[in-house]
Amino acid sequence: MSRTDLHPMPDVAAFRRPASEVMRLARMGCSHPTRLSFLRTLLRRMRTEGWRIDRPVWEVDDRGVGHAVYRVRGGAHAYSLVAFAHDLPDEMRSDRVIATAWDATFTLFDGEPSPADIERLRANVPLQEAGRVTTRELTLARANRSVRLVRHVIEALSEGRQPDLKEIAAVGYLMRTTAVYGSGKFGAADRADIADRPELAAPFQVEMLTVWLIRAFTVDIVEHMAAVRGGVGAVRLDPAIRRTLGVGNSTGLGMAPFVVRHPILLNNWMMAREEALARVRHQPSATPEAVTELRRVLDLAIRNAAAWTSEHPVQVAKLGDLRRDLDLVSDQLTRWNTGQSRPWDALWRWGAGTLSCEGQEALLSLMLEPHGDLVDDLATTMGADEAAAFRLDGAMRVGDLRAVLADRYGWALAIDFTAPENVARFWYVSEEKLEPRLGERAIEEGAAREQPLCIARLASELEGTLRDYPDDAPVATVLLAHPEHRFMVRRAQVARFHPYAEVRDNLIAADMLPIDLLRSKLAFFGATRFDPRSDRWVRINLFQGAPYPDEIGSEGPR
Repeated sequence: MSRTDLHPMPDVAAFRRPASEVMRLARMGCSHPTRLSFLRTLLRRMRTEGWRIDRPVWEVDDRGVGHAVYRVRGGAHAYSLVAFAHDLPDEMRSDRVIATAWDATFTLFDGEPSPADIERLRANVPLQEAGRVTTRELTLARANRSVRLVRHVIEALSEGRQPDLKEIAAVGYLMRTTAVYGSGKFGAADRADIADRPELAAPFQVEMLTVWLIRAFTVDIVEHMAAVRGGVGAVRLDPAIRRTLGVGNSTGLGMAPFVVRHPILLNNWMMAREEALARVRHQPSATPEAVTELRRVLDLAIRNAAAWTSEHPVQVAKLGDLRRDLDLVSDQLTRWNTGQSRPWDALWRWGAGTLSCEGQEALLSLMLEPHGDLVDDLATTMGADEAAAFRLDGAMRVGDLRAVLADRYGWALAIDFTAPENVARFWYVSEEKLEPRLGERAIEEGAAREQPLCIARLASELEGTLRDYPDDAPVATVLLAHPEHRFMVRRAQVARFHPYAEVRDNLIAADMLPIDLLRSKLAFFGATRFDPRSDRWVRINLFQGAPYPDEIGSEGPR
């Protein structure tokens, strides 16, 4: 069964999960990457369009210091990752956003850089925020080594042997990025400058391309250092081992507010995923090929869960749920009647009644895998023109706005915001780094500069104001007297037509876990091996198991 149009199928609407279930933090914090994740979208496009990737420049000395250029030709454009390798003393290596030096720094250049461009970038990219980039640069990034694993791999390769597989599996990456900036930050090109390019139209494609090319650099620099040390006796990484390496990433609170500030984008991500699940559930039958593929990806998921480790108590519990639930799915497949009417729906309904949230979201990912022809077109619906919905509708009647609040924000209106635990935190932007932070209202200063991320409270306050107005009054009348509600009125008008636009939990509550927001967004990126280091930052792996530039036409994640 194939589908080429880009809009939800009306006849599958009954199989789509409601926002009241999907948009809760507890479930969002159990998200898994799917074939609609942004890095998978990029890899499919590169493969189907036959992108050409090479490394025209490698000027790295025997100390591992220098620069390289990785060139990509896709569609009508070329892009170049310019990578700078540094000799960083161990005591200066830090994953914190306040760091000022890194093992490697990068930019994705629009086109092919000239020698003059390289010199300009050499003077600025290693400085990151303190440097200056132009609209020719699409991203700005930096990374640090996984010191122990890098040393182990260099030593092994220089001696003519492959590294220990247990050492590789324990970490999963040679370097981890501590930031990948795009969308106009620090002077780089704005999203609007490139959004009309087909290869970059899907969300976060320049960021994903940057990280994928960084992955190639991390292997190249390690093999280079091994050759320097071992000479002719050195060997390169075995391709199978190389595939198991991704790029690590350390992500903190800076990423969390994004999903709140972009409600239409969030809706479109969620809608695409939920529509994909609904399409699969709606199918009248299951082909033998799809069932075989489901079993294959389930085996991969079981192996991944066994190797996935964390010391954070929240994630430890989730991993226990995941491993148990994947075993239950494996068991269920031995009894699954694939000849019944709508067998995929039957499998999903079994999972919804049996598995934890962690297991259910893993099952969703597994069920999408055999159905690329049915769901992959939805990847093109995940962007958003948010400016189109910015204008307020002042002619809307108060009664209609009140109905929207009751329908879309009933969960928020039920919260008692006079209780201290429900207003325990506040979001603000740090003066030093201009990065989002989360403060404790009772003990920290700064609440006067609170950012409008407490959507539940804003909805409650708007509803309270509307009680003083008749149903037939225009919203403009309310806003003339109460301009402080403009932000929330606009969100409500957006949510009216975008059911998945809001996270349906109190984001300033004492028990709110920011890592739930982080995991949800990162799963859409395609991240794996979520490893929280606190309730406010997490380490992940990107592109683990994916092809490298020299094997982009071969098998890998599709």
